[in-house]
Amino acid sequence: MPHLSPEQQAAFARDGFLFPLPVLGAADVATLRARVEAIAADEDAEVRSFLHNKGHMVLTWMDALVHHPAILDAVEGVLGPDLLCWEANHFIKQPGDKRFVSWHQDINYWGLQPADVASAWVALSPVTIANGCMRFLPGSHRGPVYRHVETFHADNMLSRGQRVEAEIDPERTVAVELQPGEMALFHVGLLHGSGANQGSEPRMGVAIRYMAPHVRQTLGAGDTAMLVRGQDRHHHFIHEPQPPRDRDPEAVALRRAYARRHAEILMQGAGHPGG
Repeated sequence: MPHLSPEQQAAFARDGFLFPLPVLGAADVATLRARVEAIAADEDAEVRSFLHNKGHMVLTWMDALVHHPAILDAVEGVLGPDLLCWEANHFIKQPGDKRFVSWHQDINYWGLQPADVASAWVALSPVTIANGCMRFLPGSHRGPVYRHVETFHADNMLSRGQRVEAEIDPERTVAVELQPGEMALFHVGLLHGSGANQGSEPRMGVAIRYMAPHVRQTLGAGDTAMLVRGQDRHHHFIHEPQPPRDRDPEAVALRRAYARRHAEILMQGAGHPGG
């Protein structure tokens, strides 16, 4: 995939998102999906956590994904030539899964400033309205950062069950339907959410969080990120090394420490379940 066109860059600035962007071929999708399913089924809870927090530090195939040239070319079109990967989160909703993602803005609780941050959501299965695709509110990244409330709802896939205190008109939203290997790119301030899987097939994808190196973590010291393209002239984040091989013991230990600090920073100021 080539770099974004001027028209695509303008659309991202106006709407806060772009999709569908083709980034992976069918063979790559099949391989990645099999690997994700194997990790999700592992008996070791720490191994399963690789899908949700800093797994690119210990799995070479996840490291290759966050470095994928087609993904980085598109992200470079909105964030510039120097790029850090802050996180990669896999999302799996099985048929009949009641879990959902409430309407929210990531900028509200990530602590990343300024807002030169974007998520690349790559589909590893068909993503449809029926199986719980995301929905975007166009242009909402250019509006206010809304107050959120923490619900800690049992079926909410967000860490705090946070939801925006605003009425969202469904008629103004856009359903983000994707085919396997396609990507949606969206701004950190964009209002978005997703419903439960009421379809007959799983909904699988990975959200990779990228930022420009001048971005700072405002919630606390010691956050980490991986340089994936260009240079980091600012050094606001501790640099994460690439894994030398899958589940390298030293890489696993370092990832454990970095993931713990990352979670501590993000959960600062959080309320308590039921609070």
